[in-house]
Amino acid sequence: MKRRSSQQKVLAFTVLSLLALFQERAYAMHISEGILPANWAAIWFLVAAPFVAYGLYQIRKRSAVDLSFKPLVGLMAAIVFIISCMPVPVPTADTCSHPCGTGMSGILLGPAISVVVASVALLIQALFLSHSGLSTLGANIMSMGITGSFTGYLTFRGLRVFKANLWIAGFIAGLFADWATYLATSAELASGIRGDSPFLPLFYKILISFIPTQLPLGILEGAITAGMVVLLYKKRPDLLVKMHVLKAEEVTI
Repeated sequence: MKRRSSQQKVLAFTVLSLLALFQERAYAMHISEGILPANWAAIWFLVAAPFVAYGLYQIRKRSAVDLSFKPLVGLMAAIVFIISCMPVPVPTADTCSHPCGTGMSGILLGPAISVVVASVALLIQALFLSHSGLSTLGANIMSMGITGSFTGYLTFRGLRVFKANLWIAGFIAGLFADWATYLATSAELASGIRGDSPFLPLFYKILISFIPTQLPLGILEGAITAGMVVLLYKKRPDLLVKMHVLKAEEVTI
């Protein structure tokens, strides 16, 4: 009990420190409060809700079999929270942007649970960092949580089927997850704010505006994702087996 209490205090201190660190630098990566009309905000909530519900079901199911699974989910949620609210300078655009982290969590935890992880990170950012918003939470879960997680997971799995090594599969999965997130964000923004204007011209315009920041940042996220997967393979391959990233026979003892 004393050990658990100590761990809780350390976790609380870490979270408070991160909030203090990033509060003054809450650059908007996600769709901010009030950007989307109420009807579109509601639509994205309805789209995101089944994914979040299924992710929660998966967490309960896997935790019933493995008591250590919930701490792994909590650790990944903290990593995604830190990554997705950390401003990264992008010299090509003279601004800052943010990686997402959901490609990584999609690979390690599975896409459904990664949606829950992203939802928690986005909710905390909206409540405490003025980073995105509550009314646009559904849209941000859709782009970062659902699109990013499933793109990263499916890309990684597809490349592994074709015998790509872990670094290449992780890199391309992280890269595509980041780019897919901003592709989805562009579609959400264009749908919500276009009014009577045609969808495609506005969509292309928004998408092109993301290129100077997300082209280099996607490469960075690919490297981070690949680095995490390879590091786990070298240091804790048993965790990759446990999380169904690798089969037992793929791990070299």
